[in-house]
Amino acid sequence: MVTEFHPEAVVDLSIEENHRAFEEALAVVRGRFGQHYPLFIEGKELTTDNKIKSLNPSNPDEVVGVVSAASPELADRAVRSAHASFGDWAAMSADARAAVMLRAANIMRRRRFELDAVEVLEAGKSWIEADADVAEAIDFCDFYAREAIRYGDRQPLTYLPGEASELVYLPLGVVVVIPPWNFPLAITAGMTVGALAAGNAVVLKPASPTPVIAWYLLEILREAGVPDGVLQYCPGSGGLMGDALVGHPLTRMIAFTGSKEVGLHVNELAAKTAEGQIWIKRIIAEMGGKDFIIVDDEADLDAAIQNVAGSAFGFQGQKCSACSRAIIVDGVYDKVVEGVVAKAMAIQVGSVEDQANTMGPVITESAMNSILKYIDTGKGEGRLLCGGGRMDRPGYFVEPTVIADVAPGAVIEQEEIFGPVLACIRARDYDHAIEIANDTEYGLTGAVYSRNRARLEQGRRELHVGNLYFNRKCTGALVGVHPFGGFNMSGTDSKAGGRDYLGLFLQAKSVSEAL
Repeated sequence: MVTEFHPEAVVDLSIEENHRAFEEALAVVRGRFGQHYPLFIEGKELTTDNKIKSLNPSNPDEVVGVVSAASPELADRAVRSAHASFGDWAAMSADARAAVMLRAANIMRRRRFELDAVEVLEAGKSWIEADADVAEAIDFCDFYAREAIRYGDRQPLTYLPGEASELVYLPLGVVVVIPPWNFPLAITAGMTVGALAAGNAVVLKPASPTPVIAWYLLEILREAGVPDGVLQYCPGSGGLMGDALVGHPLTRMIAFTGSKEVGLHVNELAAKTAEGQIWIKRIIAEMGGKDFIIVDDEADLDAAIQNVAGSAFGFQGQKCSACSRAIIVDGVYDKVVEGVVAKAMAIQVGSVEDQANTMGPVITESAMNSILKYIDTGKGEGRLLCGGGRMDRPGYFVEPTVIADVAPGAVIEQEEIFGPVLACIRARDYDHAIEIANDTEYGLTGAVYSRNRARLEQGRRELHVGNLYFNRKCTGALVGVHPFGGFNMSGTDSKAGGRDYLGLFLQAKSVSEAL
């Protein structure tokens, strides 16, 4: 019997045994630097001449891994292989598929520090951020296993005398999974496991900056019992090979997480009917955010300051849920901004291989250059209080940056920066703060700090985001606790980690028989 779901706790790294295990895992993963990782298509490992180098963003001279890249022709073979393998996997009982996902969760627990270490070295995550990512991946396996069982159970229907009726959920077919690099195990596992648990076949196109951790996921799922043809590992160029996967006539669904621009392109391409296609492709698109924390003049200011800084600079601000806008009511504006600047300046930045460094590099040189360009724009739109440049050391390090007195409508108040940059905006009053919070094209996460119950309830009604938090940070959604997904240009509000998520990978069939 499967027990009730409970979120996985993060590892206590203050315990010497855990700290030592983490350091040992870092050494093991370092020993694999430069290793080659093939494609996995048609149940076989394939090597191509075209390669993707995965670099350590803390020191880009270090190659974490070299990954073969697929061509459009290989993408075609991957989809066809998944399509051919789909039937047998779909015919398995929900309980049997759930057992595979539960085994995958346990393998992740066994390999936890190894997975943590890969995230530190490939994605530039601090120790705690890396372990939280692995814990979330475990949660997705555990939660979606239970959800598969629930969807596979007999569904309640209204009884009609003289008829026997049932409703069954059927998997769709081939799902192309296109995950991001910022939660390279958690989101990659969440979309892949969600599709597999529902009975679909998957072609996984990992993010180019983080393909090595995706290979580890492939290994884990194969060891857990996913048949070879049911899961294909297909790295490659998004614009070339990714388009071939999305546009393929045998692709039934696309699960995408990434930028607004790419998400809209994927949505547009998926809407075009390819020759031989006999269905309307379904799409999950989880895109960007321009997230806020409102600080009311009746807030616990110490807690607000702590969590504005934590939400803005955790994992270098490279979260779609990161607080990039602090909207502060006039009466407490100066005090809150001063406190946030003090927190930002106290952050220890450096190679996250050292646990003492709580903020590491941004993911790539191009990301760093984009962030620095936004900072230059922000210097003309507000008052730079701290940070504002690249740090003088190897790696893609950007200083924690706070820009005050930013006006609503400014570029850095409207556009997603995806880096350690916080815009502080002064609101006349609480009503004005809500108006500012709702003034972007996004609607992903937001938070309100206030002790005034009436104002919290007003925020509950009027703030238009998919995930709204009161008196806590706007990052850190937990599977099963905070189903995650946003409105407007933040995506299709697919609510990852929620009880309706697996339904997106299924289609319902009603069968009735006269008695």
